[in-house]
Amino acid sequence: MARKKTPTELRAAQAEAGSLRRAPMREFSRSLPMSLLRAREAVMRQFRPSLRNHGLTEQQWRILRALTSVDEIEVTELAHVAFLLGPSLSRILRDLEARQLVERKVAQTDLRRAVVSISARGLKLIEAVAPTSEAIYAAITRQYGARKLAELQEMLGALEISLAGMTSAGDGEVEADE
Repeated sequence: MARKKTPTELRAAQAEAGSLRRAPMREFSRSLPMSLLRAREAVMRQFRPSLRNHGLTEQQWRILRALTSVDEIEVTELAHVAFLLGPSLSRILRDLEARQLVERKVAQTDLRRAVVSISARGLKLIEAVAPTSEAIYAAITRQYGARKLAELQEMLGALEISLAGMTSAGDGEVEADE
């Protein structure tokens, strides 16, 4: 009876036989988008239980957090700030309004536009979630290191700024490989 091959042995045999497809690009696991997604998931895995305990999704929390930094904001700008597509934001805002966590009104400068603000009830929810959120940040800081976390946030901000002026690959000028 033949011994069962390990996954590494199987890949080696497939590569030798030419059946393993290789793309002319870096390994999938080493792509920047995947590295960022894995890091985001590792961070969000820490926060999700607390958000669930307060009846919030990640997107709802992002909206409420964004609203705590402004008196009011146009819906289109909120979508941009919270990195949400318009249709998703509309659905989430309906839910948050029904729960009386946000308030929406017509913009005085343009009656076709709406502005959103956090309600008193929304602020109370933020205050309820804040201690757990800050405890999670403290645990992440202890685990990863305060200096390294500050450097990471600085590097991510610098990456965002440096890429802001690049033309997207879809615009036909730049081909970025992952």
